[in-house]
Amino acid sequence: MTAEVRTRVRIPLRLHGGIEVDAEAVTFRNLADGGEHLAFVLGTPGDVPLVRPHSECLTGDVFGSARCDCGPQLAEAVGRISAAGGYLLYLRQEGRGIGLYNKLDAYALQDEGLDTYAANAALGLPEDARDYTVAAQMLEALGVAEVNLLSNNPDKAAQLEAAGIAVRERVPTGVFATDNNVRYLRAKAELTGHTLPGLAS
Repeated sequence: MTAEVRTRVRIPLRLHGGIEVDAEAVTFRNLADGGEHLAFVLGTPGDVPLVRPHSECLTGDVFGSARCDCGPQLAEAVGRISAAGGYLLYLRQEGRGIGLYNKLDAYALQDEGLDTYAANAALGLPEDARDYTVAAQMLEALGVAEVNLLSNNPDKAAQLEAAGIAVRERVPTGVFATDNNVRYLRAKAELTGHTLPGLAS
């Protein structure tokens, strides 16, 4: 089945760092995984909009956890996309797709010295279980065939292109390293090729 737009509704967004924008939230029907994923229309999207698929992170996005860079990346994305015109795709795949409880279990193993990927493996889980099929479906339902992708993750671009969305340019996000998350970010740079200048050895 082809995904379709279900509802559009205006939501004023107020995020970390004083970012205040008006957005249009879009819901969908017939998404491949049956999940309740959202698109936020920000600014005035052009023919090749700036797009960020952002995976849900309850601890970082909502509670401001310093163990990851998800909250700052979300705020940055909303600001940059609002200025350029495009879409934030908020994907409900917590913990790189392993779920909230498993993510917290992986945190406990990281406290014992494992990196984020080794912790997932120790739990018998994939390093990254995220699938961007629904992101491609959402873009297609919005009439988007080509994007500038706001992401440091090469896998997002590869998966979108495999699903039929052309990526004209991959636009890097900022690097939000702190004492609490630098090991996590370094693992992403070294093990999965994230574009994080200064963090890969």
